[in-house]
Amino acid sequence: MMSKIYTIVGAVALFVLSVSMGSAQEVDPSKQAGSKIQADNYYPRVALDTSMGKIVIELNRNKAPLTVNNFLDYVQRKEYDNTLFHRIIADYIVQGGGYSPEFKQKEVKGPVLNESGNGLKNNYYSVAMARQDNPHSATRQFFFNMNDNENLDPGRSWGYTVFATVVEGTEVLDAMSQVETEYRPLIRFQDVPKEPIILKTATILPPL
Repeated sequence: MMSKIYTIVGAVALFVLSVSMGSAQEVDPSKQAGSKIQADNYYPRVALDTSMGKIVIELNRNKAPLTVNNFLDYVQRKEYDNTLFHRIIADYIVQGGGYSPEFKQKEVKGPVLNESGNGLKNNYYSVAMARQDNPHSATRQFFFNMNDNENLDPGRSWGYTVFATVVEGTEVLDAMSQVETEYRPLIRFQDVPKEPIILKTATILPPL
């Protein structure tokens, strides 16, 4: 019914994707970029200051260590600042993190191993990684679930890795999810907000 979302396990997970070989190989997550950011905090929080208001998300490093480390590294390097929420489907998803306001694709690091089997579900106000058809292709784009999207959970095939939940600003997301959208033929993007919605800054908050 809905098109697949493009690009958005415990702490003992020891894998990362090898792009050149197309397979996974063992690696210590503590050596990942981002692993030293609040290293002893399993639930770091990130504030997202958007053009429609502020959202705060709580990450779950216990369940999705590889994904959380990757996300924190992008945040610390200010890679999410001044990016678009470029894809919105009412009562389904709000997606962003990958494009400048001019729809230029932002630089990406290597992909992260799919951690969708971590027990976290694509429930209302959860945050997950976007990806292509390859289950291990998530890089930097993420999305907010604006419904209980069971179709994005793992089953006979890989799902979409949930790594965080919204703890403040659900009313901002509710407003975002209902904006008017359109098709942009020049860039062949579906479901683009008519009025740009900008992620102005993403900031790691002090531990509670």
